[in-house]
Parts: sequence; structure tokens; C-alpha cells
Amino acid sequence: QVQLVESGGGLVQPGGSLRLSCAASGFIFRLYTMGWYRQAPGKQRELVATISSDDTTNYADSVKGRFRLSRDNAKNTVYLQMNGLIPEDTAIYYCNARRGAYLKWGQGTQVTVSS
Repeated sequence: QVQLVESGGGLVQPGGSLRLSCAASGFIFRLYTMGWYRQAPGKQRELVATISSDDTTNYADSVKGRFRLSRDNAKNTVYLQMNGLIPEDTAIYYCNARRGAYLKWGQGTQVTVSS
């Protein structure tokens, strides 16, 4: 059974940091492009960052220089290090796994940036 389980969300003050994790199971993790997306209240889900099977990363302009995406194929886990958080980063963050036409989403984890 394919599963993606996100963790690490929470409440943080502006300027703070969080590290999100997405633990995968049920598929050959190293072959998949992994991504993080987010959805703020009243807005569409948007790309945050992706990392391909060869470790090529892609970031949304809004998070470049602040967020860093990495993967550990031995642990079947992808990490999103978020620094310099701002209130506009408040959203539910979703992990996904993609290969060809196959796409799987996790349940999401809430990130709230507020003083």
C-alpha cells in the first residue's frame, strides 16, 4: 500500500524555521520525483519545490533562498527545510510522489507563521 506521511508542521513566529518530513512506503522511492505543494485558505494549491530521482531540485520563486528540499533514499524520506518563514507561508503543506502518469498525495501538515 502506497503511503506518504507528512510531519513537522506547527506554529512558528515570523523569521523562524521548520523542517517538514515526508515518509514514503509501498513504492520504489528512489525512482520517483518528490514534491511539496501548499494550499492557503481560499487559494489554489501551489508548487513549493520538487526533487527528481537524480536530485535535481526546482523551487517556486517565492521560496527560493529560504527553503531547501532534500531526499534520503535510504530512509525513503524527503525533507523540506524552511527558514526565514513569513506569514504568507501559512498553509497546509502536502507531499506528493510522481512518476509518469502516477501521482500520490499525502494528507498534509499545517504550517502557521504568526506572532
